[in-house]
Amino acid sequence: MSDSDGPISPSAALRAAAAHTFARLEPGHGQPLPRHLALLAEAEPGATPLIWTDTRAMVLTAMLVARARHDALGDGIELVSRYFDSGRLTRPAALSGPARSALYAGVAEYCAAVGWPQIGGHYAAEALLFAETPAQRYRALSVQALSLGLNAEYPGAARTVREARRLFAEQGWAISDVSHCLLLGDGLLTVSNADMDHMREIADELETAQPDDPYWAFSVGMIRVTIMLIERNLTAGLAASRQLLLGSGRARSFRIVRDLLLGLHADMLAAQGEFEEALNTLSTAVTHPGHAVCFPMQRAGIMLHVGRERDVIDSTNACVALLDEHCLRTLTPLLTRRAVAFLRLGSEKRAVQSMESVVRLIERTGGSVTPFLMIPFADTERLLDLVIEHNPDLVPTVTLMRQLLPAIAARSKGSGAFAALTTTERELAYLLTSSLGIPDIARARNVSVNTVKSQVRSIYGKLGVSSREDAVALLQRPDE
Repeated sequence: MSDSDGPISPSAALRAAAAHTFARLEPGHGQPLPRHLALLAEAEPGATPLIWTDTRAMVLTAMLVARARHDALGDGIELVSRYFDSGRLTRPAALSGPARSALYAGVAEYCAAVGWPQIGGHYAAEALLFAETPAQRYRALSVQALSLGLNAEYPGAARTVREARRLFAEQGWAISDVSHCLLLGDGLLTVSNADMDHMREIADELETAQPDDPYWAFSVGMIRVTIMLIERNLTAGLAASRQLLLGSGRARSFRIVRDLLLGLHADMLAAQGEFEEALNTLSTAVTHPGHAVCFPMQRAGIMLHVGRERDVIDSTNACVALLDEHCLRTLTPLLTRRAVAFLRLGSEKRAVQSMESVVRLIERTGGSVTPFLMIPFADTERLLDLVIEHNPDLVPTVTLMRQLLPAIAARSKGSGAFAALTTTERELAYLLTSSLGIPDIARARNVSVNTVKSQVRSIYGKLGVSSREDAVALLQRPDE
């Protein structure tokens, strides 16, 4: 059987586009051409061939990468399952080392794009195993850095980024050959330790490498918005994120970058007290399998601010049930939000269990404190106190985490004021600090307006105030 026979028989134009794209996946040859990526992203990869050859692997590699880079991800992880089972090709293969390395790297990039960094990390490691040249090794390291960064495996990501950057410098490749995957992976790693200076360097590097590529430009914008959020430059950050999310450039962006930006936008709205708008922003957001971006986790953080602790638990139960199918980077903040909710609901034991899982995951994955981003400082401090009270062995890890908490935690509301209230009153008090009117609060809590008014009077009495304005001022007073 000739190489053009069988289930995959691309046209001459498609084969030429695949060959040209394949050659440019490694540094030293420039970036793939947009028209080739567009053509390959629309093509049907076909059924599994009877035997894999280098040419067939080249075509599939180019198609997978084109789909990842052209936001053509409708087939999801099932596209990979068509050809692989548990990381191995389902049909015999007569592949050279370089072809196999390139194919695995292409699969890894596609898996990261669809939101399965756990699976992508496996294929990236296989790509590294079969790499024979510095360029092949750089390509494999780049997709590995993205997979590890997305899955919060930060020590491994740090080693991978260092090795890839060392290779790039030694080989003297042009800045235009730098990998978007590597820079995005480095960005995720850098956010984990709140190094904003390096974040700016990464944004500049992306911008310099491909100044005319709209996909890269959108990534630059997302990184700059991340910096604005962490530095609390919220007005500028919201303006920038709106421009990106609502502008025509949104149609030419990587899905995972776009989803990350949507979460950032909602976080900034919540930080400004626009809780309902933040929840509305996420109301139609779709969480894809793998949960590299987990919108239930995003919503949970906002719901904590409006006293919907029970909804936090109910809406994230399914995520917790996924176990190892849930991305670690988003699982850790999800467990943090659940711990806060349990604590506020009076379930201290479950709060400690959830928070202990968070600290041990952070200890295992490299010390990131981003799970506490936008979580009120007093809640985090109380939970950490409880964790080390029950687990003295975690004192060193908690001590390191606390050094960065003041820079990323949300302002705490007056915990002393909240402490005087019952669980039901506490939930209502959080809603009083929002922009919701009494009728809206009644609908949100599924009770009558008169019931809410009665509960509000009880809250005023316990706080020693006579108006909502005074109550909100007291409840929002930061802890000293």
